[in-house]
Amino acid sequence: MAQRIRGILFDLGDTLLDFGEIDAVKLFAAGAERAYEFLQQLRQPLPPFRGYLRRQLRAVRWHYLRSRITGREFNSLTLIEGFARRFRQELTREQTLELAWLWYEPLSRVATVAEGLPAMLAELRASPLTLGVVSNTFIPAAVLDRHLAQVGLLEQLPVRVYSCDVGSRKPRAPIFREALRRAGLEAPETMFVGDSPRADIKGANRMGMVSVLKDTTGRYANGRVPADHHIASILEMPAIVRRYREAGEDG
Repeated sequence: MAQRIRGILFDLGDTLLDFGEIDAVKLFAAGAERAYEFLQQLRQPLPPFRGYLRRQLRAVRWHYLRSRITGREFNSLTLIEGFARRFRQELTREQTLELAWLWYEPLSRVATVAEGLPAMLAELRASPLTLGVVSNTFIPAAVLDRHLAQVGLLEQLPVRVYSCDVGSRKPRAPIFREALRRAGLEAPETMFVGDSPRADIKGANRMGMVSVLKDTTGRYANGRVPADHHIASILEMPAIVRRYREAGEDG
């Protein structure tokens, strides 16, 4: 534990943003309604809503399944632009991004942030540590950044690497390497915090990072997940950092 820690990279969903148990299809349909109404207001050509929803859902499911199998991520913004061309819609870049936000907005409303998380991240940055996010997601970066800004986390996370931009998903090495490059960090001096043993812990361990598993329910308390640390709350991170600093000072 004597190594120096200079940065912490976090997973996003259910690590910094807590979504819990959700009905993904119901939320998708709610997003479709908002997107459809927005396009109607813009007087864009549209099929009937049921057909619009069915086509969009089928496309996202197929691309998501393929990304899980291949490890290569897609960007939902590309799908939105493709449907716009198919329906002969004429959208500005700003309108396309707003459309992407409206699809995501119902999911953003069910997300919660631990009380005190923005202050904790500010404390870690001032310590000083480099902080960032590495997330498997097909949601466009502009949409996720908008959500992070709304909940007061964006300015504390200057390094943000999304798989839809990199084209590679965790636990594959390219997305971790890109995050380390942007952060100016080496793997042994970096902590990675996530809730997925396969995507987060396996990937971080392979890279030689210090791995921290967020296990809110105690599901992995048997110790079989080879994380360097287990936490029940994200707010435990300052205590772990202090332990490394104290060990380094003693050494």
